[in-house]
Amino acid sequence: MTVREKIIHFMEEKDYSPMTKKTLANKFNIGKSGLKAFYDILESLEKEGRIIKINEDKYNLIDNDYLIVGRLEGHERGFGFVVPEDKERGADIFIPRDYMNGAIHGDTVIANIISEATESRREEGEILRILERRDNKIVGVFDDNKSFGFVIPDDNKIGYDIFIPKAQFGKAKSNQKVVVEITKWPKNGRNPEGRVVEVLGYLSEAGTDILSIIRQFDLPEKFPKEVKNYVDNVNQEVTDEEINSRVDLRDLKTFTIDGFDAKDLDDAISIHKKDNGNYDLGVHIADVSHYVKENSILDKEAENRGNSVYLLDRVIPMLPEELSNGICSLNPNQDRLCLSVNMEIDKSGTVIDHRIEETVINSKHRLIYDDVSDYLELETTESIEKLEGVLEELTLMEELSKILRAKRERRGSIDFNFPETTIILDEKGIPVEVREEERRIGNKIIEEFMLITNETVSEHYYWADIPFLYRIHEDPSPERIADFNKIIYNFGYSIKGEQEIHPKELQLLMKEIEGKDEESLISMLMLRSLKKAIYSEVPGTHFGLASKYYSHFTAPIRRYPDLIIHRIIKMFINGKLSNNKIDKLIKDLPEIADHSSMTERRAEEAEREVDDMKKAEYMQKYIGYEFKGRISSLTNFGIFVQLENTIEGLVHFSTLKDDYYEFDEENYYVIGERTKNIYRLGQEVTVRVMDANVAKRVIDFRLIELDEY
Repeated sequence: MTVREKIIHFMEEKDYSPMTKKTLANKFNIGKSGLKAFYDILESLEKEGRIIKINEDKYNLIDNDYLIVGRLEGHERGFGFVVPEDKERGADIFIPRDYMNGAIHGDTVIANIISEATESRREEGEILRILERRDNKIVGVFDDNKSFGFVIPDDNKIGYDIFIPKAQFGKAKSNQKVVVEITKWPKNGRNPEGRVVEVLGYLSEAGTDILSIIRQFDLPEKFPKEVKNYVDNVNQEVTDEEINSRVDLRDLKTFTIDGFDAKDLDDAISIHKKDNGNYDLGVHIADVSHYVKENSILDKEAENRGNSVYLLDRVIPMLPEELSNGICSLNPNQDRLCLSVNMEIDKSGTVIDHRIEETVINSKHRLIYDDVSDYLELETTESIEKLEGVLEELTLMEELSKILRAKRERRGSIDFNFPETTIILDEKGIPVEVREEERRIGNKIIEEFMLITNETVSEHYYWADIPFLYRIHEDPSPERIADFNKIIYNFGYSIKGEQEIHPKELQLLMKEIEGKDEESLISMLMLRSLKKAIYSEVPGTHFGLASKYYSHFTAPIRRYPDLIIHRIIKMFINGKLSNNKIDKLIKDLPEIADHSSMTERRAEEAEREVDDMKKAEYMQKYIGYEFKGRISSLTNFGIFVQLENTIEGLVHFSTLKDDYYEFDEENYYVIGERTKNIYRLGQEVTVRVMDANVAKRVIDFRLIELDEY
């Protein structure tokens, strides 16, 4: 048992009473030479939220019934919510404004429960201790008041404007977006203080808005000089030596299918039918790990980034373009190194045999999703001409993808059907079109092939019993499913087995709502009721896919976990997975999994912020216009309505002048106190656009009643 564990064990004893660090040192017989190390351990345990200093600097174990360690989610009105680190604990704790004690959004804190939860109110608490401050850089709009200034944060959850002394203005001017570094945190009701460290540009300047979000999420935009030097020395040609050490598949008909503007082509396909009627499917993934050497400066940069981030008019890549668009991109008629998964798949969709090997390929065609879909869905003359030479293969691909999808459906895999958005920007970054994105057959085929490849690789290395990185999706909590069941009951649907639900139940619901007006709404609500998929060094099932084994293998150009998996596979194939390597993987993989999950969440949040901002900007030109939409969400302050183009806005209760409206959570509708007028989820309504606030990323609607016409 380590000293840390002994301290925790000692404090867990029933007769333990809080002690000073000196008394604890005496209890553990710590001599003078060991005092500093012992005190460092106490400090470390305190920072982690395992113990806390209370009256007269005495240490006590944190009692999770009353003292909660978690991350503070702020609100623009000054209050907040502590999201417990212990996920089993349940609901967030409400922190009133007067009990924030200088903590702001993003801080890791200890909260003390001061009021138990009731039927109508959640638990309330106060911030006792700030364990760790959020990043001290904040993005916002600078306001020059001559003798001093303020920065109004873009993230309104921060709840404070930041005071800037005159000497700390830098070159900032009013109405410019800036990055400010906090020099003094809020205390005793005083605003935080800071200094301007970067000017991003005026609000009206093209590109300033997206650059602000890049800074807000601390996305690493430019590659360091050392990384560029490393990449400059990478050979952009495949050598004979490399070819001779691999399985040569250059004569095999392989081809890529991507969007028309894609430049990083990391997967290619080959397919034919065997004499026994089975399908021979090859999925060939760029061997990025051959060029990104372990522990190199490039590897460390890729790990730090975690993934590529896609922000409408720009990409923040995980790897420099010289690699992602160059030697690692499976461009047509060029030799490229790959890790290939060749699968023999029978007519039921079962992989009855497979090989995973290092290969070299030479892609014969660079196909576009829309052309493939035009051929398979419409058989247009133009698409037939463009795809000459691969028509037979495309027909086989469609045939096999339908078999694979049918097999997934039989086991309970869930295919969500809710509208995704396409936002078109002009050359100045201004949104000119927002529409629902269409998922066509070409995209669906590649999705199926990537899924079966990821499952095949994951199962193979699960049974090899070596350290690996899995993609897991835990079962949803019974509470979330119960809430979801309550909502869909109002539409006339229900699901069985709230305590131990099988994905098959949700899949059956998806089939039941298919084609109905409420389909996209219920799909979105279902997704919100599930947990997020994460990376883990511990194998686990993937609930949404109803899969026992799943990993990310197919996108090493844009996802670091895939790159790590490629490394493990290559070591295994080449007999280089020594005991030392295994021990190192066991040590490193948990941290890689956690960091990769974090960077994935960060990318998703940044991408969502950009989308919401551009949607608000797009709707500014439609203020005063009326649109039809459907009620997509109900809250205790208003009704959210989604338009046909996927844009969502809020109808505040304060704008409903005919009555006083309340959200009835039990029956899940909004009802008028006097008129008993009811608004339900999925209900079609007409709204007028009242406001579109780009800074806050919100759009305000007003309901238009029939008698107004």
